Amino acid sequence: MKRAIRLTAAQALVRYLVALRTESAAGELPLFGGVFAIFGHGNVAGIGEALYQHREQLPTYRAHNEQAMALAAIAYAKANMRRRMMACTTSIGPGATNMVTAAAVAHVNRLPVLLLPGDIFVSRAPDPVLQQVEDFHDGGVSANDCFRPVSRYFDRIVHPQQLLTALPRAIHVLTDAALCGPVTLAMPQDVQTMAYDWPEDFFSPQKISMRAVPPAPAPLREAAAVLKTAKRPLIVAGGGVLYGEATELLRSFAESHGVPVAETQAGKGALPWDHPLQLGSIGVTGSTAANVLAREADLVLAVGTRLQDFTTGSHSLFTDTKLINLNVNGLDAIKLRGFALHADARSGLQALDTLLPAWKADAAWTAKAKTLATEWRAQVDAITGRRDAKRPYEGEVIGAVQRSAADSAVRDIVVCAAGGLPGELHKLWRTSVPGGYHLEYGYSCMGYEIAGGLGVKMARPDREVIVIVGDGSYLMMNSEIATSVMLGLKLVIVLLDNRGYGCIHRLQQACGGAPFNNLFDDGTRSANGAPRVDFVAHATALGAAAEKVDDIAGLEAALKRARAAKRTSLICIETDPNRSTNEGGWWWEVAVPEVSQRQEVVAARKAYEQGKQNQKA
Repeated sequence: MKRAIRLTAAQALVRYLVALRTESAAGELPLFGGVFAIFGHGNVAGIGEALYQHREQLPTYRAHNEQAMALAAIAYAKANMRRRMMACTTSIGPGATNMVTAAAVAHVNRLPVLLLPGDIFVSRAPDPVLQQVEDFHDGGVSANDCFRPVSRYFDRIVHPQQLLTALPRAIHVLTDAALCGPVTLAMPQDVQTMAYDWPEDFFSPQKISMRAVPPAPAPLREAAAVLKTAKRPLIVAGGGVLYGEATELLRSFAESHGVPVAETQAGKGALPWDHPLQLGSIGVTGSTAANVLAREADLVLAVGTRLQDFTTGSHSLFTDTKLINLNVNGLDAIKLRGFALHADARSGLQALDTLLPAWKADAAWTAKAKTLATEWRAQVDAITGRRDAKRPYEGEVIGAVQRSAADSAVRDIVVCAAGGLPGELHKLWRTSVPGGYHLEYGYSCMGYEIAGGLGVKMARPDREVIVIVGDGSYLMMNSEIATSVMLGLKLVIVLLDNRGYGCIHRLQQACGGAPFNNLFDDGTRSANGAPRVDFVAHATALGAAAEKVDDIAGLEAALKRARAAKRTSLICIETDPNRSTNEGGWWWEVAVPEVSQRQEVVAARKAYEQGKQNQKA
């Protein structure tokens, strides 16, 4: 008879997580790097007590906002290339639903995070309990049902024994390359405290392997046959190249066959910025080099990308070319009616390379790609090298950040998310190593930046983490500055103050609209006018060092001080909301009204209809 150990459901859950191990470049490590927790009446007595028992093996981190802590956990997993992850626990009600947005971020970006929201009483004895959302048609519904559409796996644990099934399923989803995403285990507060006799071997140390999918022989041969006919091929590298640890294979494949490479937001860093075949960013925020060749290519090999609209120019970029989708996720592999090669990036590229020993792109095509790549790098030099603007814009700030450290291409990790900055960084940031560019642009979640920077620093404490954030995102979520100070996890935060939502201000006018409700000065306000936010005072109040600078020269000097500092430092600089990088780019579908009294809207609608004619049907 198997030996049993009596534990509460919460104790068993935590003990199970503690036992999980994973292999990394540093050797065997715990799969879970820790748990973020904000306690309340739905988890403090159950999960809280269990975490206290195992606080040495599984660190618990106190945060200031539930969404922010879940975003930090997601960033931690991304910085670890999905090999390690974190869990997050909250009370019921608002604490739980605060994590729904973060769950969507993880879902869209295919990133693992284990969410453990407290839930209502299964017994229903105190029904309705404080913070309970009552459903008048279904007594089994709680606020946590909001997590269902944004979770890859959802379960409500109504009896301790269910964890014997639910936990292995949860870990399978979290560590499977195709299924990877958020898992939600809703934990009713009375169930957390219930005892059960658990099989002792349930808690035996387990080493979790990241499962990869090799290509099936028949589609592999067919994909290789299609590639052999290509004279002007282009590789589009997505996040799957990084998560699949396939960057070296990508480089050798590109070099052996003379194929230029363009990168998505998630795939940036798959090839060093100065590699001769590196074309830079692709799509709406793409480089001139990448988008010119994308239109001229006779075949595009899309590796590990979900082909979202910024990559494809809303389906207007790859319209007259063959498309091979090499992807571990079957639904991503069939997008845009491309030929589906279902495999992870590493095994797929390796298998294709074996079947193509003599195949090469036309020499003239490879030479043209190298020329255009060199020209684009010169354009980036010119854009980021400007220092004399009275009011700089994002591109000039990016240049100053990169110049501020001689080895920044290797040591720095830049973190950003929403607004205009991701487009500028996609075009202009230079990184030589996988993971040096950390952007959340799948869900484009405002407020990710500082919380995400915290998660990256937790994963990579030896690296300088540079958070570049606009004032709009900063005002939306900034509380984890205090967490970074409390934990001694230093961030360098460069805050660009353009007094509003500058990116959408520009988009509004590009669609024919009048400036309205995006910048402070264009919104409804009292007779006293819009506020002048003192970001330096605010960051200082949260425990950071902070200063404001007037120009690029002042920014460069402040960056030196921030890099030398021992605690989180914020530098604020005012920027121009009306300027952006004109070089590169591509059409993006944003619907414009068919009818308007404004002639600017009528003109924008005409341009919109012309753009739609280039879309792939």
